[in-house]
Amino acid sequence: MGRSPAKRSPELKAPVAVGERHRVRIVDLDTEGDGVGRVHDWVVFVPGTVPGDEAVVEITEIARRYGRARLVELLEPSPDRVAPPCPVAGRCGGCQLQALDYAAQLRWKERRVREALRRIGGLEGVTVLPVLGMQQPWRYRNKAQYPLAAVGGQLVMGFFARGTHEIVEADDCLIQDPLNVEVAFLARSLLAQAGVPGYDETTGQGVIRHVVVRTSRAHRTAMAILVTNGPDLPGREEIVAGLAAHPKVVSVAQNINTRRTNVIFGEETRILWGEPHLEDKIGHVRFLISPRSFFQVNGEQVEVLYEQVRHDAALTGVERVLDAYCGVGTIALYLAGQAAQVVGIESVPEAVEDARRNAAYNGIENAFFRVGRVEDVLPRLIQQGQRFDVAVLDPPRRGCEPAVLEALAAAGVPRLVYVSCHPESLARDLGRLAALGYAVEQVQPVDMFPMTTHIECVARMSLSR
Repeated sequence: MGRSPAKRSPELKAPVAVGERHRVRIVDLDTEGDGVGRVHDWVVFVPGTVPGDEAVVEITEIARRYGRARLVELLEPSPDRVAPPCPVAGRCGGCQLQALDYAAQLRWKERRVREALRRIGGLEGVTVLPVLGMQQPWRYRNKAQYPLAAVGGQLVMGFFARGTHEIVEADDCLIQDPLNVEVAFLARSLLAQAGVPGYDETTGQGVIRHVVVRTSRAHRTAMAILVTNGPDLPGREEIVAGLAAHPKVVSVAQNINTRRTNVIFGEETRILWGEPHLEDKIGHVRFLISPRSFFQVNGEQVEVLYEQVRHDAALTGVERVLDAYCGVGTIALYLAGQAAQVVGIESVPEAVEDARRNAAYNGIENAFFRVGRVEDVLPRLIQQGQRFDVAVLDPPRRGCEPAVLEALAAAGVPRLVYVSCHPESLARDLGRLAALGYAVEQVQPVDMFPMTTHIECVARMSLSR
């Protein structure tokens, strides 16, 4: 079905035009959570739809191989469609999948992993196990990052609308630990009372940029971090006193970020009151978390993830284990009790300091950490004659540098465990490792981020040549 056709670009040769309306059946989601349908075999992405929806859509954009459209009318809802419990789910950019039943989310995430392995990695027949999901897929985040701004003379706080930096105000966030929300809104109230001006991204003026709250699942305590556009914070004493009066707050910090950037944290952090660290646990290991430290945001599922890593590493107590891209050493320290020695490599010096501090805090003496890029440090260690029985890889979203994979293969590391938050880069790297002589034995997805399109995976590989 369509309105009077608009002029089409001869270069694109698209069977649709901007402004046309069509009936579309949604058959899939893309990695951003937009519904995927077809008009005359032309792929169209439609935000706000889920697989199984039958809808009228209006074409809004045409690219070379696809189009984008907006939802006009939902003719027949998918059997997997549910009413999002969050009142701002359609506007906030934080959750993309609230309108999709959780069991269907897990099925889609498993399919995304399978398709990436086949399409990008060229790997057929790899065992992909069902996703390990949550019994209660809500209230799981132990870290909240709220942007603030001045709107109509008022200090507003919430989350960015998808694809913009327009703040969507929200009284709650259903994937956040309630303590995060409680402390964040206490901070906003204190900042407003003190007349602290919100930061304006367009002018670079204003003071308060973000309120960040970290919560310990183990101890039910919180750390509040105020990110400011410079060292000055009007009403500092009253704000700090108000936060310190909260019975669960154990630390108040100020992070200073003067750069015109989307990055939340700056380089300087000051402890204004309380403890310099927040303590939490993963399994039996205690961690001291500094304001800017990376720490997995889902405290319940991180134990599921790390237990899968431990299982796949198959340690007997005599192995020498490499933890590449080790961050603050969470995986290395989790495995240390079952290994002869673990060696972590991380490019961020502050993270390595945290890793060493946490090793000492737990009395772990067989974990050693080196600062540097994995692609530089690992080949050097191997040239020095160091050998590893198991290597755990947990790279950033973009995956591993080819030099890392080549060094592992050249050293003949017999067993690899690859942890990834991005199925597409994982598939690419597993394909490269397969070409270097490794067999992919299985991939276990773990749902660390319910209601979003993100999925974590643990892949087990062994040297087959």
